[in-house]
Parts: sequence; C-alpha cells; structure tokens
Amino acid sequence: MTEIPDYVGPMAMGLKMGVILPDMDIVEKLLEPLRLAYDDGLLDDGDVLCVTESIVARAQNNYLELEEVSDSIKKALDLPDDGTVGVVFPITSRNRFSMILESIARAVPEGKVIVQFSYPCDEVGNQVISPEFTKELNKDLITADDIEGKEFKHPITEVNYIEYYKEIINGAGPEGEIILCNDPQCIARFDPDGVIAADIHTREHTKKAISKKVEKCITLDDICTEGKICSKWGLLGSNMSSGGRLKLAPRNGEKVVNSIQKRVKEELGVTIEVIIYGDGAYKDPTSGIYELADPEPAVASTDGLDHFRRGVKYKYLADKYHYEEGKDEEEIIKILEKEKKKDRSEDCMEKEGTTPRRMEDLLGSLADLVSGSSDAGTPVVLVKNFLD
Repeated sequence: MTEIPDYVGPMAMGLKMGVILPDMDIVEKLLEPLRLAYDDGLLDDGDVLCVTESIVARAQNNYLELEEVSDSIKKALDLPDDGTVGVVFPITSRNRFSMILESIARAVPEGKVIVQFSYPCDEVGNQVISPEFTKELNKDLITADDIEGKEFKHPITEVNYIEYYKEIINGAGPEGEIILCNDPQCIARFDPDGVIAADIHTREHTKKAISKKVEKCITLDDICTEGKICSKWGLLGSNMSSGGRLKLAPRNGEKVVNSIQKRVKEELGVTIEVIIYGDGAYKDPTSGIYELADPEPAVASTDGLDHFRRGVKYKYLADKYHYEEGKDEEEIIKILEKEKKKDRSEDCMEKEGTTPRRMEDLLGSLADLVSGSSDAGTPVVLVKNFLD
C-alpha cells in the first residue's frame, strides 16, 4: 500500500546507496534500497528503477588498461609503430576522450597522430575555437600556422583543448598535429595509414565519407566490443578512471535489467521496469552544450519500456471544452480522462505539441537530471506514475 497521495503525478526520487566496488553483486546491492522503499510503501507495480551505468560497470569490473586499448586499436587498423593515424571529429572532453587519445597515440609510438577537430564547436557543442576568429580567417582548413600565438580556451572549463590534445599525443611518443576542418575527407590529404571516426551520433556518416578516400577507417564502437572486458558500444560511452585505466559502459546490460526485474518480482511481489542510463539527452541553453556524450541515454532496459510515450494536448482540450462547449471544471476533468484512452492519429489537433518520444530517452534524461553530473550520491532513481 503506497504512501504517495492520489493527487501526486509523475515523480522521481534519488535513492542513496553505499559505494559500489568491483566484483560486487550489483543485483543484490540494488535490492537493498528497494527493500527499504517497499517497507516504507514507496514501491509499486509500474514503477521504473533507473540505475546509472557507472555503478553497473564498476561492479562488473569492466575496466581496460590503456595498453590493452592501444593494442586493440593497433590491431584494428593494422598500424606499424611508425605509422600515421588520423582522428576525426573527437569531442573535447578530458573525461571522455583524453585516455582514448592517449591509447591511440601509444599505438604509433614512433609515428604521428593527426587530430581533426570540427569548428568552431565539437559535435556536442563544446567550443574549440573562437567563432569570430574563424569568420575572420575564412578558411576551410585551419592549421597550426593559422593559430600560432593565439590562445583558444573553452568558455566553461577554460582548457585549451587544441594544446591539451597535442600534449597528450606528444607525451605518448609520436608527433602530434592538430587541424580544424568540417569536411571529414580532409584527413585524406595527410596520407594516414588508418583513420578513426571519433564522433558519436554522426559516426556512420563520417566513416562513410572518409572511407571513400582512405582504405582503413573505423569508429570508436568498432574497438573493444568483444572479450571478457567489453561493451556493445566499444570505446563509446567510456569514461576516464584512475591508474591508467578506462571504464567501459556496462556489458550484458539486458541480462542485468532482467535479473533485477525478476528478483524484485520474486522477493517483493512487485512488477517494475528497469533501465540502465548514462547521459541525459538534453541541450543546456546557457552553454549550448548537448549533454549526450553516449550513443544513447539508455544502455539497456526491460521490454516494458520499448515504446513511445504519447499523450493528448490537455491545454488545447481544456480550452476547447470550456470555450466552445461551455463545460465546467468537473465535466472537463471527466472528459480528459476518457480522451487519454482514445486512439488518435499522431497528426490530429488533440495531440498537437505532444511529440512522441522514446521511453528510454525520457527516463534516461530524467534520471540523469535527478542524479546529477555533479553526483548527488543517488546512483539509483525510482520513477513513479510515469507509465500511466
């Protein structure tokens, strides 16, 4: 019996947990806060348990040493020690890409790494170079000579990623060169032995374009997708860890969410849906940064979330029944309850402004906002009244 009053609609609650360490039983650990929620009347059929990918991957000990990542890259592109490798359209992120770049550089210790940034921003909106400067320069290809003596810092992190990425490459041994160009095929001018299309959401388009000019081209999700330590996204969705290791996104996510759902039903008699989430899919209006540095907000989810969330335009219907038909508040409430259950075409006026969205995208974004990038100590979020 729930303690949530009937007048409360959709809500999300962050659940606190202890520290999750490698080789812990993540399903058993997640049952601990769920038992408390159940005892307090806060767990009901139809609730959604959202689990951040980081604690699942950590419990799985899904980490790779940089040398292992480097070996995988070297093998995938068949790179000689003195080879030249191109890296096209990486995002500017110390957490997401610095260790990947170091692994790439280690694959050609006596060679060269050429990083091609898009400009003025990367794929997710991080500023690489001043937009005003690029307009003044008016060139398709911007090289080191064009920006010599100039300092371009990220407006929020204040990191000069052009210099930072070059330092990472040089520190691993090879020569580093940074160029800026929005044409992915530009990298072919530098005669690389292989190229990594390092963008996230547009990677297949980028790879297809590069492959017309360069024989060997892969994406980040072509690397580290098999073996004991792996992820279905490969290096995409990975994060910096300590001790020269890279944490991949969870492996076998579907097995994890289904195991949690099954255990909750068996032990507590409650049917819930479960999602493992990463970055939320939203764009910050102040910075212009698109938060989603993962391929998708959800690593995995139970079958009950594999659909779109749809609804009717309550504001429109309330006005229609009041102004056009003279209905009072009580009458309109009863009508709206019936309207929710009707089958309607997506282009009808009653649904205008209520674009269908994937449940996984909405729940992943909601949970990420609740748990927070700054980490609120609640790696698990319980969402209620969302599937009604």
